[in-house]
Amino acid sequence: VEHLERLGANTLLLNPVFESVSHGYDTCDYLHVDARLGTNEDLAHLVGVMHEHGIRVMLDGVFNHVGRRFWAFEDVLQKKWDSPYCGWFNISFDGNSAFDDGFWYETWEGCDDIVKLNLGNPEVRGYLFDCVRTWQREFDIDGLRLDVAYCLDRQFLRELRGVANELGQARGDDFILLGETLHGDYNQWMADDGCHSVTNYECYKGLWSSVNSANMHEVAYAFERQSGSEPWDLYTGKHLLDFVDNHDVDRIATKLDDKSCLKPLYGLLFGIVGTPSVYYGSEWGIEGEKRPYDHEIRPYVAEPEWNELTDAIAAFAAARAKSEALRHGSYRQILCQPKQLLFERAVEGERVIVALNMDSASVHLDFDAQCGRAVDLVTGDDHDFGAGSDLPAYTCRFWLCER
Repeated sequence: VEHLERLGANTLLLNPVFESVSHGYDTCDYLHVDARLGTNEDLAHLVGVMHEHGIRVMLDGVFNHVGRRFWAFEDVLQKKWDSPYCGWFNISFDGNSAFDDGFWYETWEGCDDIVKLNLGNPEVRGYLFDCVRTWQREFDIDGLRLDVAYCLDRQFLRELRGVANELGQARGDDFILLGETLHGDYNQWMADDGCHSVTNYECYKGLWSSVNSANMHEVAYAFERQSGSEPWDLYTGKHLLDFVDNHDVDRIATKLDDKSCLKPLYGLLFGIVGTPSVYYGSEWGIEGEKRPYDHEIRPYVAEPEWNELTDAIAAFAAARAKSEALRHGSYRQILCQPKQLLFERAVEGERVIVALNMDSASVHLDFDAQCGRAVDLVTGDDHDFGAGSDLPAYTCRFWLCER
């Protein structure tokens, strides 16, 4: 917890913690913590400690599918058509499975060991909603990440939002639903009867590929499309989850061709519209490439590390925490070049210019800052716009403009 506090994190998101066969997304039991991780009491203690330090905790809600050892599916395997749980899955006794079960069942994306739940069945929905209520009651969690939210039955998602609202009202604070989405219009999952927020894969791709290809126009286009001026302005007032890596993609330290770009890229992450997130270990530069059946991107870490990259991320987080404009401000692009990007975040009474230089050389930029002086929210240094602005190599500045 000391590491999280020093980093400036205010929320801890845990990937699947409940009993499963292997990787956590093949759930066997929604009500018992995986013995490889600990006990229910351990989880309750962890959440309690985090709350004492002002850090919220969210769990990974895997509701689209289960593992073959899920208790209801095991009942079907044993009793076949006589099982009362046949309707919990999409099953046909006119076919067969890859495991020669004597019946066919729908899987998730062709993974034979992952069984899709029939979320159109009210009994299944009721069971899962009761599990969520139990998690909140026993562990005092603050919300859920919804695995493969883009696959979830819309009626299920609407009813789950109702459960979240119910829990939020009872606890006097929002119970957050964060949906995993990949592409398309994110508004179809973010609504009063859906998720509070979703994963921003559109900007994820642009964040690393703009750097590698020396083409900041790519990610700038995404920023403008999502939060800029009309006619786009798709997600203004909404806070998508922004990231440079996570448990499903290559580590950013591996993905970037030039590792010197790591610090300014994290600065950009904390400067754009949305909620920045950091994947454990990446704050000190862990590397890893995603490969089938290889857990290189999800290693066991005995003790957290701290280095210059971690220092930089903590500084960016602290700057964002004290700036209303960086947390909630509008977005306006000022200047875009192949390796430089400047934009403004603004609320009434506060303007911050985020200035990014991904080049190995310093650059001099002339632009209308609409003010004479500023202070860097990260370093505390004064800045005079009168003679233009010099950006050193591989830097990201948060200039708080004088009024």
